[in-house]
Amino acid sequence: MLGGRKLSSSGSRFLGAHRSAFRGTQGDCPRLTTSAAYSKNQLSWTLQIKPSVFSEYRIMCFKSYSMTFACLNRMKSYRLPWTRLYSTSRTTVDSSEVKTFLALAHRWWDEQGVYAPLHSMNDLRVPFIRDNLLKTAADHQPGKPLSGMKILDVGCGGGLLTEPLGRLGASVIGIDPVDENIKTAQHHKSFDPVLDKRIEYRACSLEKIVEETAETFDAVVASEVVEHVIDLEVFIQCCCQVLKPGGSLFITTINKTQLSYALGIVFSEQIAGIVPKGTHTWEKFVSPEKLESILESNGLSVQTVAGMLYNPFSGYWHWSENTSLNYAAHAVKSSMQEHPAPAEFALKEETEELRIETSTNSGVHEALKK
Repeated sequence: MLGGRKLSSSGSRFLGAHRSAFRGTQGDCPRLTTSAAYSKNQLSWTLQIKPSVFSEYRIMCFKSYSMTFACLNRMKSYRLPWTRLYSTSRTTVDSSEVKTFLALAHRWWDEQGVYAPLHSMNDLRVPFIRDNLLKTAADHQPGKPLSGMKILDVGCGGGLLTEPLGRLGASVIGIDPVDENIKTAQHHKSFDPVLDKRIEYRACSLEKIVEETAETFDAVVASEVVEHVIDLEVFIQCCCQVLKPGGSLFITTINKTQLSYALGIVFSEQIAGIVPKGTHTWEKFVSPEKLESILESNGLSVQTVAGMLYNPFSGYWHWSENTSLNYAAHAVKSSMQEHPAPAEFALKEETEELRIETSTNSGVHEALKK
């Protein structure tokens, strides 16, 4: 074990090769030579040790070896420019969810229909997004407070939230994996020439546009979406990648509690019929604590988590301190990621550590000789 990690099989072979070379060999204190080389996918660091008496210098040689592999292990934590943070072979889209929403694609703009709660939710989520974005804005135009901002609306559906954000002056891209949803959204915005210029819709998943839109958006919105994705961690990772440093991620979703199962699925879907049966899967619900953990691990700092309650009799939402049902979260991407530590600086730091460690081991060697 080195630094809490097991040596790889290649590392064991490396050490074994040097052991055989050291046996029965006489010579001066080993001389260390290091070389660094860039390859397409990783940074490699080769440590060369000239043969010497293994029994006499075993402490020094083994320690030098461990420093080398500790360096390689630590270097993995640096996100190099050519390293992808996501896998194009993994998707966040659940095909069964696509079928569910495909059947409802023509009903997005029926304010009294199955999407009535989402229309009403705009009374909370639009000001929530606007006000938090304006906290970081130096100035803004009256009537168009989000002018100059670029926003990505992930899982935009028919454009229920995309359009209000566009009316606030933002340039918005709405994406959705259901083609029919995008057709509905494009048709509806075509009636407003102003929105037609500010809003762009694309039928695709989030992971499909990560490369071309890396660090492009001032804000990413995923409202009532994360409870439908198949891989939440990849989804959050992609959201982080398309955000500018200092950009905001807004999420509204459903907590994973017994109450959310009783009211969100049993009552809302099976008894009252507020939403169609099969719209939600309780296992996909996520608690604020788990969501915050995933956000923080991807360099996003959670600023606000607020509970949301829906009254099915009045048809209105209101804010609440209780997050056991629905909740909204706002997180900000760290500005430190704008200038990540270059790999060469990391290598210099590790080289210096190795030099100091080697010097220390030389003292140990002298003590052993005495």
